[in-house]
Amino acid sequence: MRDILPVLNGWYTAGLPFGLATVVSTSRSAPRDPGAAMAVGPDDEVVGSVSGGCVEGAVFELAQEVVASGEARLQTFGYSDEDAFAVGLTCGGEITLLVRSVTAATDPAFAEIAESVTAGRPVTVATVVDGPAPRGATLAVWPDRVAGTLGTTGLDVAVTADARGELALGATGLRHYGPRGERREDAVGVFLHSFAPPPRMLVFGAIDYAAAVARIGAFLGYRVTVCDARPVFATPKRFPEGVEVVVDWPHRYLGGTETDDRTVICVLTHDPKFDVPLLEEALRRPAAYIGAMGSRRTHDDRMKRLTESGLTEAELSRLRSPVGLDLGARTPEEVAVSVAAEIVALRWGGSGAPLTATAGAIHPPA
Repeated sequence: MRDILPVLNGWYTAGLPFGLATVVSTSRSAPRDPGAAMAVGPDDEVVGSVSGGCVEGAVFELAQEVVASGEARLQTFGYSDEDAFAVGLTCGGEITLLVRSVTAATDPAFAEIAESVTAGRPVTVATVVDGPAPRGATLAVWPDRVAGTLGTTGLDVAVTADARGELALGATGLRHYGPRGERREDAVGVFLHSFAPPPRMLVFGAIDYAAAVARIGAFLGYRVTVCDARPVFATPKRFPEGVEVVVDWPHRYLGGTETDDRTVICVLTHDPKFDVPLLEEALRRPAAYIGAMGSRRTHDDRMKRLTESGLTEAELSRLRSPVGLDLGARTPEEVAVSVAAEIVALRWGGSGAPLTATAGAIHPPA
């Protein structure tokens, strides 16, 4: 949804209605997670994807019908069997989509939502999926205000509180309430789609490997900062457009930077005077991933120094060193793929093993 939002906002500001299909729930080995979106706009232009190609044809037709009628629809697609002409998922999973028409009348806050997402300001969009409430009705929830309504004051109040909680976690999912927001009832399904600011990737050491890691980090959706104490290396022209470049001592910069449980920290300096004080700081603060580059020999020396600095065994266990998965990588770009693969595997609980050597669902529930 975040990726296609600029196109949708262009249609919206031009006064062109469009059909928006959003994955609101999944089961088993579904190809896309809740929040994945596809839209059908003017001249039958299509952006986004909800299944990677399995059901997009049917969703295209459904979106056209919804725009014509103005009535939101809820549609579930499951496994397609031996019938070659059946519409469904070949992976054996199941996805449920909410398809609705978006216009200035139905979504007066859409442009403001798009602006917030583009600027990195947090917002959650709550949408009625089913039950005794107007299907497709939306409520936009920011940390300090709301816009829209789901039909009743009680439902708005309950959903607003939950939406702000989900926003703090960057979580997206389906919640259930009573018609007036009763907590222990499940008559009304509401999809909470959180747009938290992009997670941060902090890359320390302005070397060729850092440029490659920064590039793939931006590709994965991180807001990337590269930091190095050496101004001759830490220059914006050496790094991809949009990457922040900071000249400072790494440990000092990290000490003054807020991190959270989504933050990725990549230490590529492999120089004790930089990476030991930096890792002392990093391993004592929130982060999703902390990786450090270096040989086995460098790693052993680094661990000895960190132990002597007073870090506990639990703190040291958070360090991914040497950084990356064993892909046989040689070039900076290949090493960046190795690092990115480890980050993704750690985020979703992947084993890092070839899929040919594993069994069970390829896309297990997150």
